[in-house]
Amino acid sequence: MISAKQISAAFRFPWVPDSFGHAPYFWLLSLGIFGLKYFYQAPTIFELVLSAVTLFLFLPCYFYSFWAPQRLQLLCALAIYLAGIAWAPFNFGSSTFCIFASSMIGHKLPTRTSYLCLFSLTGVTSLLSFVLHFNAAFWIPATIFSVTAGVSVIVGEKFKRTQESLLRKQEEVEHLAALAERERIARDMHDVLGHSLSVITLKAELARKLFDRDRDACKKELIDIEHAARVALSEVRTALTGYRSTGLAHELHSAQEALAAAQVIMTQEIASVALTPMTENVIALALKEATTNIIRHAHASVCHIRLTEDPEQITFSIKDDGIGRKNFSIHKQGNGLMGMSERVASLGGRLIIEAEQGMTLMLQFPNKTSAKG
Repeated sequence: MISAKQISAAFRFPWVPDSFGHAPYFWLLSLGIFGLKYFYQAPTIFELVLSAVTLFLFLPCYFYSFWAPQRLQLLCALAIYLAGIAWAPFNFGSSTFCIFASSMIGHKLPTRTSYLCLFSLTGVTSLLSFVLHFNAAFWIPATIFSVTAGVSVIVGEKFKRTQESLLRKQEEVEHLAALAERERIARDMHDVLGHSLSVITLKAELARKLFDRDRDACKKELIDIEHAARVALSEVRTALTGYRSTGLAHELHSAQEALAAAQVIMTQEIASVALTPMTENVIALALKEATTNIIRHAHASVCHIRLTEDPEQITFSIKDDGIGRKNFSIHKQGNGLMGMSERVASLGGRLIIEAEQGMTLMLQFPNKTSAKG
């Protein structure tokens, strides 16, 4: 025995895709037009049976057309249209089948193909109505309402496809934005931790060497290690929240301390330049990365940092007297230089690397402040 739960589940079965909502079910009410004739003219038994068979075949074709591929959908629409034409001499209400067929061809076919099929069916209906002298009560709605219904469905489907395309593009943009943000965080983490851990490693090695010879100096290095670790932790927290407020002046001071610990003399020539926050942030991160590379790879004794400005561009350079070309070959493919190049390019600038005598990193930015002035 069928339970109430099973009956309820059958009625909840999705006869049409959810994207169409409940409208296709309400459209079935227009089948009542097919029965208008019988309000004033009693049907014969044969006509009644044939009507029931027609409706019985119509419903599977109608519901299947929402799920069928393009070719089978077109066949379903054609079968329903032919049923309407076949009934036309006997029941003017069969125009509803022609209207259903015209609306069905617009669901999945390309827009141009849908319009071609729609006006072809309308043309055939008009021609047959003229040749076979169909009742005006059939051919008027079978032509006018078919075009109206068909065009409405085609326009609606085109709008829905456009909306779906925009949603896919929006999802793609969100995905690319998420990737870009992860890359930005990865670059910042590399720059922050790479520099700080290099300083901590260097001071830890120095503290180990001083442990047996000079306990006071060793203690000082350990204090510096603790301070560097706290600074690194603070910078990591700041980077994760998306705010980098240390500025170029802070990074110059940090670079001087780190290079001094590595026995590298740092000289600087910093002009008074009005930097935008974005440009200052990129320069500060570049200085941090360059300092790390000098400590790790350059074996340099002198490092010169220079910031200049002219009407066209702002130039920031870091030059050392280290091993130059060999140094560049060691880390030219590293994440640090790649990240530095990407950040500079994002501001419309460029990164120039020279490795003939020592190593020179030159960051050039368009001077937007001067241009505005």
